[in-house]
This record gives sequence, structure tokens and C-alpha cells, in this order.
Amino acid sequence: MPDYGHDLLFGTFVTPSASPAHHAVDLAVAADRAGLDLVTFQDHPYQPRFHDTWTLMSYVASRTERIRLSGNVLSLPLRQPAVLARSAASLDVLSGGRVELGLGAGAFWDAIDAMGGRRLSPAQAVVALEEAIAIMRQIWAADQPGGVHVKGDYYAADGAKRGPAPAHDIGVWIGAYKPKMLALTGKTADGWLPSLPYLPGGPAVLGDLNERIDEAAASAGRSPSDIRRLLNINGRFGDTSTSLLNGPPDQWAEELAGLTLEHGITGFVLATDDEYTTELFAAEVAPATRELVAAERRG
Repeated sequence: MPDYGHDLLFGTFVTPSASPAHHAVDLAVAADRAGLDLVTFQDHPYQPRFHDTWTLMSYVASRTERIRLSGNVLSLPLRQPAVLARSAASLDVLSGGRVELGLGAGAFWDAIDAMGGRRLSPAQAVVALEEAIAIMRQIWAADQPGGVHVKGDYYAADGAKRGPAPAHDIGVWIGAYKPKMLALTGKTADGWLPSLPYLPGGPAVLGDLNERIDEAAASAGRSPSDIRRLLNINGRFGDTSTSLLNGPPDQWAEELAGLTLEHGITGFVLATDDEYTTELFAAEVAPATRELVAAERRG
């Protein structure tokens, strides 16, 4: 697939561990200090070993200066969409426009059910996610007349007041792998946020998955370039190359640049809970990847 032309983003995917209490915060501060663009946190509200992700993001926003924040991805079945929209807009305003919204349709349904969430089938969860996004976008459209009017099968907001408006256009990034979720991503999302370890077949399948998103975007009257392609990645730094993203920083840069130029991936989110790895990713991999991509785009 083509390069969709977005600027590159580099970030981290941090475990929101509750103990030590400030470890995840310290990693986010380190990512901010190192110059990364994004810090993200998984969201499993039913996991007592983790901080609540939204509370953690709010605290991290107050401790950082420039880095963007996102759930990766938020568990929609346990986060009511109209309230989540106001929460996101409020934190975006308070942080100076640094919030993005990674969303998932739901997983681990036994745990969701145990927390009082509604158990949905995969098909139902896709419909519910689309309804939730419609509500959130109407909440954020504070300059539009009238109230919010979405009457869905799973989520509804009929007459709710709009606002507050976020400080910037919050990106809605969907974690998607299967055809219906990929189609929804192309139809309505601002970004696609899968995880490399969960891709059956690895990077080789990105072309087919991108094509599904592109087709859905075109059917909805959108351009494929309207959807940013991000990717959660993992790997290890070492002196010698052993496999994909296992080797020295220059190998990482070449492989990530290849993912941009061949498959349009322009957001790389590294799963790490290690400060040194965070700093090395920011200091060596990010600038080298940007240089390689820029040179190819010029050429």
C-alpha cells in the first residue's frame, strides 16, 4: 500500500501498574523529557493490579508538558460514551490539546460482565462502537445548534447538551483486526491502532488490512489518507540483528521506515516499561526513521 503522507509519530505503550504507584507516571515523564510524541496506556478497568487508566492519564497530563496522551485502547463497554466525550474534551482543554482517544469495542467479556458491563456479541460490539463515536462527535461539536440526538440500539443520547469543545480535534483511533471493525475504521475513525504481535502473519498482512480500510473510506466518501495508520510494536535492542525489531537502532530505523513507505504506518508505539529503552527509542530510532522516510519522500 502507498505511503499516506502523514508526519511520523513515536510513542510508548506503558503498563499502568498500580505498584510501584508512580512507576507508570515516571515512564511517561521520561518519554516527555526524551521528546517522544505520545504516551499510551492499556485500559482494563477490571484489573486490580492496574491504575484506572483515565485517572492515570489525568495525573500524567499534569506532570508532563508536551507529550500527547491516549488510552491504548479504552474499554468502551465500561466507559459510557457521553461521559467519556466530556472527560476527553475536559482533559484536552486542561492539557493544552494533548489528548487522543484510542477506542476498543471490548474484550475479556467475562471480566466486563463481572464489573457490571453489558456483554455483547462481536457484531453487536461493532454497532455499539459506531453509536458511541457518533455521540462523542456530537458532544464535541459545541458550535452546532441544538442538542445531541443519537438513538442507537446500545447507546443513546437524546437531547443532551453539547460541549465542552476540546482544544483540538481529538483523534479517534480504533484498535481493529476483523472485517467489520476495519470497515468501521475506514468509515468513521481518524486512525487505526492495531498491535503488531496480534497481526496474523505479521507485517505481511498490513496490505490486505489497509485495503479493507481504504475501501470502506472510499465508500463513505472519504480519502484513505483521512485515516492515520499507527502500530503498537515490541522488540529488543542489541548489538546484532536477530529478527524484526531485534537488533541495533539503525536496524529498527530501516525496518520502521519500510513500514511507513510500504504500508503507510506513521505512528509507532513501543511497548516498554523501561526508561533506558524509552530514551534510546527517542534519541536514535525516531530521528533516524524520520530521516530515512523524508529522504525517500523527497526522492
